[in-house]
Amino acid sequence: MDYRNWLGGQAREYLGLELNGEQLDQFGRYYQRLVEGNRRLNLTAITEEKDVYIKHFYDSLTLTVRLPVTQLESVIDVGTGAGFPGIPLKIAFPHLQVVLLDSLNKRISFLQQLTEELGLTGVECVHGRAEEVARRRQYRESFDLATARAVARLNVLAEYCLPFVRVGGWFTAMKGPDISEEIEESNRAVEKLGGADVDPVSLSLPQGLGERHLLMIRKESPTPKTYPRKPGTPSRKPII
Repeated sequence: MDYRNWLGGQAREYLGLELNGEQLDQFGRYYQRLVEGNRRLNLTAITEEKDVYIKHFYDSLTLTVRLPVTQLESVIDVGTGAGFPGIPLKIAFPHLQVVLLDSLNKRISFLQQLTEELGLTGVECVHGRAEEVARRRQYRESFDLATARAVARLNVLAEYCLPFVRVGGWFTAMKGPDISEEIEESNRAVEKLGGADVDPVSLSLPQGLGERHLLMIRKESPTPKTYPRKPGTPSRKPII
């Protein structure tokens, strides 16, 4: 099967996205570079072509189900790993200014080479921890959207991500099927960090490959200057 064309059809039918030939070719090259890079860097446990297209590429694009991405200008992908969801979003929406943030320099080097090979401009690859980078003036409360895929529990992710989001912007956590407990335990953290109530959106991946949730949080007020706390503190002592 030509999974590039498959992705184009699925994105059109279920996500309302029109991906042109150049964009589908970029996804094809992305897959090849991911497999090659994975031999050296252990970027992902998912390497079968079908699974990458569904569980990485298509899954990343599901953010468009509820977010007005065409109206957004800036996105930060926190804990981006091999570039998900930031690079698929950039391919599908070339107008976006995207920051890919990861704490491992070898991943950042891979992403810098990848974005150059894919011909993507307006992408900044940043090496660092969210707790430190969110205190830099050029990044703090500067983004329309901060997103992360299953990096940590929601009350921890909120402290990583909400400080990056401008008031009126969005923090969206991409999660698996079991989210009710996470939402309940995160309410205090989200409120303290400037977010509104969590709005969960249920999704199903094609071919029965899993259930997903987008946890949507609107930024209502500025994050207090005391957050995020020192590196490691949010994960060791989450706000509860």
